[in-house]
Amino acid sequence: MTDTSMVPRKRDGDRPARRPLVDEELADQLLGKAQAEWVELLGPDGLLSQVTKAVLERALAEEMTGHLGYDKHDPAGRGSGNSRNGATGKTVLTDIGAVDLAVPRDRAGTFEPQIVRKGQTRLDGFNERIIALYARGMTTRDIRAHLREMYGVDVSPDLISRVTDAVIDELTEWQARPLDAVYPVIFIDALMVKIRDGVVTNRAVYVAIGIDCDGHKQVLGLWVGPTTGESAKFWLTVLSELKGRGVADVCIVCCDGLTGLPDAIGVVWPQAVVQLCVVHLIRASLRYASRKYWAPLTKDLKLIYTAVDEAAAAAALEAFAGQWEQRYPAIVKLWRAHWAEFTPFLAFPPEVRRVIYTTNLIESMNARLRKVTRNRGQFPSEQAALKVLYLAVRNLEEFRNPNTGIRSSGWKQALQAFTIYFDGRIPTP
Repeated sequence: MTDTSMVPRKRDGDRPARRPLVDEELADQLLGKAQAEWVELLGPDGLLSQVTKAVLERALAEEMTGHLGYDKHDPAGRGSGNSRNGATGKTVLTDIGAVDLAVPRDRAGTFEPQIVRKGQTRLDGFNERIIALYARGMTTRDIRAHLREMYGVDVSPDLISRVTDAVIDELTEWQARPLDAVYPVIFIDALMVKIRDGVVTNRAVYVAIGIDCDGHKQVLGLWVGPTTGESAKFWLTVLSELKGRGVADVCIVCCDGLTGLPDAIGVVWPQAVVQLCVVHLIRASLRYASRKYWAPLTKDLKLIYTAVDEAAAAAALEAFAGQWEQRYPAIVKLWRAHWAEFTPFLAFPPEVRRVIYTTNLIESMNARLRKVTRNRGQFPSEQAALKVLYLAVRNLEEFRNPNTGIRSSGWKQALQAFTIYFDGRIPTP
């Protein structure tokens, strides 16, 4: 079968340029014929379905010709020992809906089509469409309704489960992939999801986000916490897993006072500094406040975590209390209660601080993950929750930067500061 997708038009150093297979003239002819016969663009008998059917059947016919070695009605096929033997009807699900095909047969029964394989009822694009809907947090019922409304296709819940279960192997491989030996910063965050295990319970899913020595930010892993709550034993298992995947040292671990985590960090990475995540502290502060006060509150809180040293930060906290304690005493109490966990941050150079308190990555990641979990409401199992969250992470990282993760701004200056402050721990090229 001749490949017509490439034409020898010279451009950009004699590289062949790709030409549209359907030019404007052919598109006008198709649309004109569809309008004349009152055929809609979409739908089971729409123009796109008919074009897909015609192209697939033509491709199958070409495959049969290649298999037999002679064209249809060619006298050369007489006495060849095998010949065409009609066609078998078959329905396949595609991106544009269900398409009825006539798949050619041969008398010897040796024809194995590749365009639409034996037993195949869905083209790959249809599976990707289901996975894309699943990744957006849609339930099985929502996906069935969407496919029925958009494409006139009624799929079973079992089909959706089988398609999305194909992600499990990818998730397992992603969870076990090798990591870098050194991460200047790792953030550990948690979000709550509802998992139905006999009864519906709130479970924490922990997310580890690392910034590597090139300034790229990536999700290192996802873990569902135990029903009894986190403990040093749980965190020792999680961190040992990261170490087993290659993470030998971490300079700073930012977290939110998770029970047992600081002790586990001290065992796995003895030199790591455990820092209360400023992002979490700000987020917890705003939880007490009316949205209309968020802007002035964050402006005044910034004076605390950008202070030059602990004394200046303490003075800024007292000024903040004088301004806001009467209206929001809980916010002032929160900062005073976590002051000892917060103050290590003030010893870092400004470039290191900027990496730690930059909120964009964490907040955008949390917003995406919370959106998909909120859409689902509850999950039937831990694995179902991890599938959806992994797909959300994959979609976000592919959208931003498919191969390297999200780049931290101003990283060159930050890397110099990390290299000096954590002397001998940041590998040199």
